[in-house]
Amino acid sequence: MLIQYIHAALEHAKYEIIKDEEPYYGEVPELQGVWASGKTLEECRKNLEDVIDEWIIIRLQKGLSIPPIGNLNLGTTGEIAVA
Repeated sequence: MLIQYIHAALEHAKYEIIKDEEPYYGEVPELQGVWASGKTLEECRKNLEDVIDEWIIIRLQKGLSIPPIGNLNLGTTGEIAVA
């Protein structure tokens, strides 16, 4: 179930090239503080997937809500509700 949410979040990701050692930067605007970088776009995407996963776990552990992505909503339980 969480993988569906992570994939939906990755579909909302925005990527850009920056002047940095790891020039590929990605973020999910709907998920505050979720961003990653990488030496290639594929590495950036993989790193972003890992960050989203960890971000969800931390928010669930703290009882914080998780914003919906598209029609998927995890709320505070980690169970997906489809609108």
